[in-house]
Amino acid sequence: MGDSLDRLYLAVIAAKDLDPAVSRTARLFQRGPAKMAKKLAEEAIEVVIDAVNRKPDAVIRESADLLYNLTVLWASAGVRPDQVWAEMDRREDMLGIAEKLPKPRKPLKPGATRAVRRPIVAAEGGRLRKLS
Repeated sequence: MGDSLDRLYLAVIAAKDLDPAVSRTARLFQRGPAKMAKKLAEEAIEVVIDAVNRKPDAVIRESADLLYNLTVLWASAGVRPDQVWAEMDRREDMLGIAEKLPKPRKPLKPGATRAVRRPIVAAEGGRLRKLS
């Protein structure tokens, strides 16, 4: 997959200065990072909806769109795929490939304590569902 995203990244870089009237990539670059981020978020939501609705073919199509928009945002932010791969390798070395690194916690002010956060749950059809 890395090879495909590397090729996609190179194609995005090559297309960013094309005519926005004929290139979706150039149009996204012209509109800026906020528009790129919005498109990425829209595609992520579409993947989630299709996954929840158990539509694997739609998940595949929307995932490809999601990866395209992520790659465009990377290019805009000056991030290269090899930098992301290096971070993935670093995480794998620390935790294994199937784990996500925890977010660093902000330091507490002197005398402060951390509240214990419990998830909010609701009963739905005889099952508990996490709300937050």
